[in-house]
Amino acid sequence: MPRLLIATNNQGKFREYRQLLENCGWELKSPSELGLSLSDEEVGETYEANAKIKALNGAAASGLLTLADDSGLEIDALPSELGPRAARFLGRKASYLERFRVILKRLEGLSAAKRTARFRCVIALAGPQLQEVRFAEGSVEGIIAQEPRGEGGFGYDPIFHLPELDKTMAELSAAEKNAISHRASAVASAKHILKELLNDRKRMSDPTDAAAASGL
Repeated sequence: MPRLLIATNNQGKFREYRQLLENCGWELKSPSELGLSLSDEEVGETYEANAKIKALNGAAASGLLTLADDSGLEIDALPSELGPRAARFLGRKASYLERFRVILKRLEGLSAAKRTARFRCVIALAGPQLQEVRFAEGSVEGIIAQEPRGEGGFGYDPIFHLPELDKTMAELSAAEKNAISHRASAVASAKHILKELLNDRKRMSDPTDAAAASGL
């Protein structure tokens, strides 16, 4: 089975990818499993730029097809403060509890209609099988809760409320989250790319198919 590097040092995110990409035909590997030390630093100004940098770095270090993502929380009432910079909000050393307190303070007194938000995720795939970086993306809409709730998930999940479920993202089971999350939506598109690459590998490994593909 061909190997796919998931370029993240976040074990919570890696576990999600293991669940989301189960039976995808690729053997998922983390940087630590390959003895790699990859930077999580995000210097780009867009999700696409950050995901591309991480995917290219992972592919260069491993020689493998590499999947990387960048995701962020977008809050409509704080339009320029988070997004691709969500992981750097208040500085990299700030805890999420500190970030929650600041965000909730700034939204204090606002009705649910003015607390609209979304999680957005962009996936980049890079590696020797690809002539160019391929992208997939997804998002999920919600509102910012009045207070953090839930013990599951990671990052901003405890303050991201899903009105249709009346739960925060952190109150969902893994199965519930993987059915609706921004990352799940992006992975659904990425799976089509991974399937194409698997089919290409199979054609090239079969001399008859390879000859047919070349017109011989």
